[in-house]
Order: sequence, then C-alpha cells, then structure tokens
Amino acid sequence: MGRTTGTTGIDDVARAAGVSASTVSRVMNGRAGVDAALAERVRTAASSLGYRPNPLARSLVLGRTQTIAVVVPDLANPTFQGMLRGVTLAAARDGYRVLVADTSEDAAAEEAIVRETRQRCDAVVLCSPRMASDVLIAAVAALDPVVVINREVPGIPGVSADYRVGIVELLEHLATLGHRRLVYAAGSPSSASDAARRAGLADFALARPDVEVLTVEAGATFGDGAAAASVVVESGATGVVAFNDLVAMGVLASLAAQGIAVPAEVSVVGFDDIPFAAFTTPALTTAAVPVGELGELAWRRLAARFAGEEPEGDVMLRPELRVRASSGPVRTVISPAAGAGAGAGAETGAGRS
Repeated sequence: MGRTTGTTGIDDVARAAGVSASTVSRVMNGRAGVDAALAERVRTAASSLGYRPNPLARSLVLGRTQTIAVVVPDLANPTFQGMLRGVTLAAARDGYRVLVADTSEDAAAEEAIVRETRQRCDAVVLCSPRMASDVLIAAVAALDPVVVINREVPGIPGVSADYRVGIVELLEHLATLGHRRLVYAAGSPSSASDAARRAGLADFALARPDVEVLTVEAGATFGDGAAAASVVVESGATGVVAFNDLVAMGVLASLAAQGIAVPAEVSVVGFDDIPFAAFTTPALTTAAVPVGELGELAWRRLAARFAGEEPEGDVMLRPELRVRASSGPVRTVISPAAGAGAGAGAETGAGRS
C-alpha cells in the first residue's frame, strides 16, 4: 500500500504491531481474513504512531476512488441540500468523499449527466431523479452500484418519504379546522414525489367527499408559488396546500402583497419543513421530511454493497405534521339576516364569496 506522506509508514506500523506489512495493508483497507485480535493490534499501533494511509495508494490497492457522486435536480432547493448533507456526513465517517452534480431540473439531460458522473467515482446516489421510468431503469443498470432516493426502481436499493400519506395529513388538518374548499399548488409533472402527493389527493377525496380540492399547476420555487397565488384568490379557497415549502413561501409573500391575511383569510401549508419554514411570517405549517436521514440511509446501502453484503430492504419514512401559525380555522361571519341570537355563521374566506 506504500508509505504515508508523513514520517510514519506502513513498515513502522508493521514493526510496532509485530506483523508483516501486507497484514497492515489488509487491515487498513478493511479486507477480510485477518484475525480480529491481530487486526485490533494493528489499528492500535497505527493510532499510537499517528499513521494515516496514503489516499492515492489506498485507491490503487482497492481499485476505488473512495469517492461517490450525489446527483440532485436542484441544489438551490434546501430539501436536496439536506439529503446531500446526510449522504456526505455518513460517507465521510467511512472515509469517502462526495462529488455533486446538479441537473437543473433538466430531465432530458439528466441521464447523460448521471452516466458521465459515474465514470469519475465508485457509486452514485440519485436524489429524486426526473427521468421517465423506462429511461431510469435502463440507466441504473449501467450505474451499479447505485442507490435511489424518492423513486422506486425494481432491484435497486431505495429510500423515500411517504409523500402520499403526508399530504393526506395536511389536508385532514385543514379539514379539521373547518375548511371545505382547498387548493393544491402542484409540483413539476416530472416529479415522482408530486405524483405521490396527487395519489394522496385521490385518497383524501374518497375519504372526505365533503371537502373540495382544486389542483393548480405551480412548480417547485418561490416564483411558482407567487404566480399561483392569484389563482388561489380567484378560486375562493380558504386553504392552500403547496407542493413544498418554497412554493408555500411564494404564496405567503404574494398574499401579503395583496393585503390578504394568513391564516385569518386563507390558511397556507407547505411540505418538507426546510430550515426557513419556522421563520416565515407567519411561521409555516408543514409536513417535516427527515431528509438528512434519507441521505444517511442511502449511504448505508452503498456501504453494504462496497463490503460485499446485501443492502437492507427499501425503506419509506413517514413525514411528521408540524402545526404552526400559518393555518387556522375558517373565519365565520354572522349573517345579518340571521339576527344576533341565531349564533349561526357562514363559512367564508375573509368575507370573500
């Protein structure tokens, strides 16, 4: 494996541990076939001498770069930043580094970017890939080892969040507050997590026929949410469920600019619980996705493959409802015709018909 770049080398460790240099090499490279007590003696000697393997030499011995790639659709999105951080921290603990590729939400270019990236590293983690299913299945066959986050690919280890259940909980939260006309500000048509959310809408419609949910095509950014806000206002809806927190924040900003109070007139909820969600005005109700855990779980599956083991099965994490100030009960206005003693109210959106 060669000497380190410092003053202590593999031969020094071998002498201190009373073993051969080849035994030190096998232990430091994590190879099997070395007695556990002997391996511990080697690691103790290496630690006491301050020995660190030469990364280039180790890569040559293992036939690996000790680097993996993480491919994301949009690095500006805090959700993907969280996934990346989860992968990076977990991989670093095992001596691996991470390259990052951003496909800029370009589904047509994504396959070529992924294939080129794979040539420079030992494995790939695909975060919410936008490729069509048939293209994705063909691509991952040539990428092995690979792990996919937020997409199901037969035969490929996967981790994801249960967006279908998560959006139902958001809708039920608003329905419990008395909302009966809602808008879903939808994400990109190429997003599998948006498809899961829409499936959740269908589930909710069957369970709650008393609640109307309109779907408005939006996107995944602040601007998309701001643009969708005018449609929300025109619809007369009293509540909005946004594709993600960024879209929800865009809706919040646009409603504030129009003088529409949240949640007094319109309730707004997001999805993901990005770091900024708790600091909006008002603080955003959302469904928290454990993105860091998704990244760490993805790395564990790659690490298992590197060790020649069978990765754990697919896992789906359930988002957690975080109720904050942006959602509230529907305002009720006493009808003048009802009289003061009637005590009845009509459901409105800030007095809008």
